[in-house]
Amino acid sequence: MGEAPRTDWRGTLTARGWGFVAAAAVALIAAQIMGRRDLLHLAVFLALIPTAAFLSNLLIRPSMTVRREPRPEVVEAGQLAEVVLGLAHSGLLSGRMSMAEQLPDSLGTGPSFVYPGRSIARDGSSHYRYELACPRRGVFALGPVEARHTDPFGLAERHSRIGSTAPLTVTPAAVPLATSVLAGLRGAEGPIAARIQSMPSDDDVMTREYRHGDPMRRVHWAATARQGELMVRQEESAVSPEATLVVDLRRSAFPQPGRDDLEGPDSPAFEWAVTAVMSIASHLSDLGYALRLLEPSGGLALARSASAPEPDLPEYSGRDGLAMVAEGLAALTPHEASAGEEGFSDRLLDRLEGHRHRGPIVAVLGRTTRAEALQLVQAAGFAERALAIIITPRTGSSRESIEALRDGGWLAVEATPRSSTARVWAALTGDTPTRGRTNEGRMTDGGGERSSA
Repeated sequence: MGEAPRTDWRGTLTARGWGFVAAAAVALIAAQIMGRRDLLHLAVFLALIPTAAFLSNLLIRPSMTVRREPRPEVVEAGQLAEVVLGLAHSGLLSGRMSMAEQLPDSLGTGPSFVYPGRSIARDGSSHYRYELACPRRGVFALGPVEARHTDPFGLAERHSRIGSTAPLTVTPAAVPLATSVLAGLRGAEGPIAARIQSMPSDDDVMTREYRHGDPMRRVHWAATARQGELMVRQEESAVSPEATLVVDLRRSAFPQPGRDDLEGPDSPAFEWAVTAVMSIASHLSDLGYALRLLEPSGGLALARSASAPEPDLPEYSGRDGLAMVAEGLAALTPHEASAGEEGFSDRLLDRLEGHRHRGPIVAVLGRTTRAEALQLVQAAGFAERALAIIITPRTGSSRESIEALRDGGWLAVEATPRSSTARVWAALTGDTPTRGRTNEGRMTDGGGERSSA
């Protein structure tokens, strides 16, 4: 990836240079006291040397170009990325420059090197390689290069920031999940298609967003009126299994531990939720499902992500689709709900109902009140399986919400940021929905056993 040859310079004297200035001052004072003209000449000479070095460093400066290429540009958290740097200059350059790559604090300290390097390419550029550990998801800016150059006598030095930055996208790492009850719900050979084909009715008509080229005769006017956007019938939905993930992006649902007033993307609960979404998406994709990610307001969950390659894509399928989901999750952050969008909106329920029986619904939620949980209850009837994970800072704080979802036919468990994602999923999908249950079905810290009241 090429970068503009923009260079910011600033100069200063070294300790040796300031020593010459101090000596010039002493000689000047001595010349005044003793009346010695030779000491005055010495003072002027001592002052001119660092001044000349300082001005030469500012006026004679080469034009630097930096090329930075992360390999790959998108890497999974916990993996290593290789970064290739190519530096070249035009103009006069005396001596060598000490350089250091600038990195975000979360990625550690960047490497230091000397320019020109030992190996110089035919075009005159020097190339450097370094490996970068990527411990957490996000989009990180690599660079610029900070350089330090001194004159041949070491009296003045020039500090510069060379080039701009290059993005490195780190996606969340998926945790392997055990085979679940969802494995038997795939496609035309499973219960989904059999049920729809054996009992066709108006209630089983599937709808989706209008796409360019769809015939107008397939417009579903009732669904269009409900959702406020053009919807079309999708008769072939019975053979196109699709899983819907409801991703909680409400900022208020993810407080920092011990500080309910501090919320945001750095919340451990939200980071756990993103990892869970990535793991579940990978698991469902392996089972053959196309993926649809929605947020509580009913919009597309990745539409606000700065790293999403196609934020307006309504569904993702196959390996390429899963890769786009991972990339979109890299920079996903919660946001403040708009006026009238508190809780789970009617638009979300309409979208879930519009894809009735096409596949499971999995909700990964933050702090959820009982009243908010009751808003989701009716969605259990829109899918063969409706599953929910509620992430809270403390075990047991979502008891009433879990009970409300279970009473409505959902499979629901509670998790904390210290829970094991694999164990939570095993506990969630190893059960069958039973209405009227009162057990909590929560996970202990660290992903312990489920407990029943």
